[in-house]
Amino acid sequence: MNSNSPADISLAIPAFYRSTAMLADQIGAVSVAARPLFLLIEAHVLAAERLHGDDTTVPRLAKYKTDVARIWDYVRDDRPFGGPAPPAVLCYYSRPRKGEHPRGHLAGYTGILQVDRYADFNDLFRDGWADKPMTRANCWAHARRQFFELADVARQLKRQKGGVPLVSPLAKEALEWIDQIFAIEREITGRTAGERPSVRQERVAPLIRALETWMREKRGILSRHDAVAKAIAYLLNDWAGFTTFLVDGRICLTNNAAERELRSVARGRKAWLFVGSDRGGERAAMMYSLIGTARLNGVDPLAWLTDVLVRIADLPQSRLHELLPWEWIRLRKTPLVQEAA
Repeated sequence: MNSNSPADISLAIPAFYRSTAMLADQIGAVSVAARPLFLLIEAHVLAAERLHGDDTTVPRLAKYKTDVARIWDYVRDDRPFGGPAPPAVLCYYSRPRKGEHPRGHLAGYTGILQVDRYADFNDLFRDGWADKPMTRANCWAHARRQFFELADVARQLKRQKGGVPLVSPLAKEALEWIDQIFAIEREITGRTAGERPSVRQERVAPLIRALETWMREKRGILSRHDAVAKAIAYLLNDWAGFTTFLVDGRICLTNNAAERELRSVARGRKAWLFVGSDRGGERAAMMYSLIGTARLNGVDPLAWLTDVLVRIADLPQSRLHELLPWEWIRLRKTPLVQEAA
């Protein structure tokens, strides 16, 4: 190993001497060394027919306080519809939460984007975006949550602080419709994109039509300020985005794939508290991309990154793809199979 490599330097210094600044510098060195792999992951993710997108907050150190920055993630995971492409996650950092950021991240992308109903995503689905607008697929988990919070006894007791829970029977009724849809979707997870629409048309579409009729009827008799009316409006105000999945087997019912990848950011906030600068945020986003992609492919991130840092400087550009997590694990399994044969 090169004596000046980040891995060697880190191992050579006892843990109790390693300052926060030194550890940050090591992360910076790893980010620079692994950037070619990040660019390959970026190209792989943005070549997907369908993406999941989401974002979460990250505190950024400022004078006497912290500002609110964001980590955005875009996940390619074709496994729910039997796609052969390996899964991967792409993360970016930004300061404010503005629509200009996803527009920049996805410039030229025209596939399916699964998101929540954040308004600044809207431009991506309008005519004039690239050669055609993206296809929007809204998240049913977000819609379900609107009703669940009105029917969850434990949550209501917590809000009332010992008072009588206010559980909505209308919200429970809506949940019964939606849970039937989720149950059918669980049955067809992993089936091909060609098979899934036929099942949905036969079994899910009648439930969707019945739910729509029920919601329009209830919205007509409820005050628009009523909590159930607001939950209904969340669905009906972009009903097309919630029903696209009926005709396209590549679309999932939820955006959970993107939300799961951001849990590591949420957990991290309790450990490292904030990013020290915009450059630190960008490094963090790159590391979340690399480590998240390794985990999605069943690869130990520590073992993989250790090997990457040892080999990447000596590997020709034409072979860099061998260090991508899914290729890395495949190439390690191949000699074992050959030896067993």
